[in-house]
Amino acid sequence: MEHRVLMADPNYFDVEYVINPHMAGHVGGVDRDLARAQWSQVKATYEDLGFPVAVIDPVPGLPDLVFTANQSFPGRLPDGRAAAVRSHMHAPQRRPEVDVVLEWHAARGTSIFDLADEPLAFEGMGDAMWVPGRRQILGGHGFRSEPGALTALAQRFEADLIAVRLIDPRWYHLDTCLQLLDAERALIVREAFDAPSLALLERTFPTLVDVPTDEALRLACNGHSPDGRHFIVQSGCPVTADRVRDLGLDVIEVDTSEFLKSGGSVFCMKLMLP
Repeated sequence: MEHRVLMADPNYFDVEYVINPHMAGHVGGVDRDLARAQWSQVKATYEDLGFPVAVIDPVPGLPDLVFTANQSFPGRLPDGRAAAVRSHMHAPQRRPEVDVVLEWHAARGTSIFDLADEPLAFEGMGDAMWVPGRRQILGGHGFRSEPGALTALAQRFEADLIAVRLIDPRWYHLDTCLQLLDAERALIVREAFDAPSLALLERTFPTLVDVPTDEALRLACNGHSPDGRHFIVQSGCPVTADRVRDLGLDVIEVDTSEFLKSGGSVFCMKLMLP
């Protein structure tokens, strides 16, 4: 069976430090049993949609390993080989996660690359994503990833780069304020971007669907459409859900409330594999 999604077992998930606004007030406040039930629901949702899930074993001391979107950026090189680029996490607490995930990639024959001789701040698919159906990478910088990292990433994969700047610390990763539904349509939190970036996004994606601020803070933009037909999203975001339904997608609501305490939801909890 070819795995299409990578997740990490949440056994040691907790909020042990504060490195984003969502974590404040939640240190030591995760209900681990509930978190496992929520993680299992997300995993089952992908499997029910036909996306087999591989699971990395938990590692003591790495509570955020569960957010597998961040430690690497996978794709295929122009010659068709599977490759993964190593992240360099902004927060020192998260840097040991990277070797765990890259070792998983390497054990399956994936080519591993660094972005540069000296580490460039880069947080994987938290700040970069493939545009469906195009050899094009959409990347965000401003808080966790450097512009030079995005340029090096696009050069490594010989892909076009759409680079945008994030300006609001509430949305510190691109995947918290912009979510592609397909090559033409995306959800967006407009106040997260500077004016030139917003204009670029409006030129690039014909349909930009606004997410209300309160639902954006519940990480509605951290939902995910794995196939352009379904959208998996945190429950309790009714306006976003209705707007996605109006576009013709089936909306699947899941509860990731324990993971919201750490600043992550559906998109953060998985890594799509090439």
